[in-house]
Amino acid sequence: MGNPKVIFIDSVHPILRERLEKAGYECDWSIDLDRAAIIERIHNYEGAVIRSRFKFDKEILDKATSLKWIARSGAGMENIDVAHAEQKGVKCYNSPEGNRDAVAEHAIGMLLSLFNHLSRGDAEVRAAQWNREKNRGVELKGKTVGILGYGYMGEAFAKRLKGFGVKVIAYDKYKKGFGNSYVKEVEEEEFFQTTEVLSIHLPLTEETNGLIDEAYLARFRKNIYLINTARGKNLVIDHLMQAIDSGNVLGACLDVLEYESTSFEQLEKDQLPSAFKRLATSDKVILSPHIAGWTEESYYKLSEVLADKILG
Repeated sequence: MGNPKVIFIDSVHPILRERLEKAGYECDWSIDLDRAAIIERIHNYEGAVIRSRFKFDKEILDKATSLKWIARSGAGMENIDVAHAEQKGVKCYNSPEGNRDAVAEHAIGMLLSLFNHLSRGDAEVRAAQWNREKNRGVELKGKTVGILGYGYMGEAFAKRLKGFGVKVIAYDKYKKGFGNSYVKEVEEEEFFQTTEVLSIHLPLTEETNGLIDEAYLARFRKNIYLINTARGKNLVIDHLMQAIDSGNVLGACLDVLEYESTSFEQLEKDQLPSAFKRLATSDKVILSPHIAGWTEESYYKLSEVLADKILG
């Protein structure tokens, strides 16, 4: 028998391939193959490395008769049928430890930019407009930041907030006992009563798909700012814009949008409704193209974490 084989379906940092080959794996770089070609040859591989190019679903898993593990570079696992994989004895690895620092820093940067009108101020100065009063900001200090979902990303964000003089609270439906010196664990009612800045850190599941909608936003007792660096489909954009129009949401920082393609590589241009046009022209919204976890350092760490887990 030859060395165990691994197929790389998506591009990742080469350190993962280097470490696997050093450990005796034969690695095939197959990032240009389409789904049909992957299905045709997946039975040859013990391991598969993916990001989000297409869903690793029951069809592929049933063809992957030799597969022992799937490594997903990143945090979200929505593009893997994890239940079916585990039923077949296939281990599923992800690497949220690799980009949690990047996500936390990006969220802080977007929030400070929103509070201080940096995007608008930059554009106006470039146009020779010197509008100081119009761009008077607000301070983060003294506000209550509510973290929705307290996994790796939520925890990293809470740690970054420690030096800003804010009160940090977190609610997680499925996790208890995580309160510490920099975050207070709260129940849902207190979360809605006291949050002034909402930061979403949820996976994408049937339960969280469209969770942050008109009814959800209406439950906050204070007018809030909102940050989403998690998954675009957690938040209904049309309802967000309605809440911004009414003043219930004072501003939003969005690194992700519900209109993204499954691979997160582009917007589905033919699915952009009127709400997107309002979003894109609002000076109460800061946007970035799903890059919160996309740094030079996280690119390396995502693959390093996976190598540690696979070879562990």
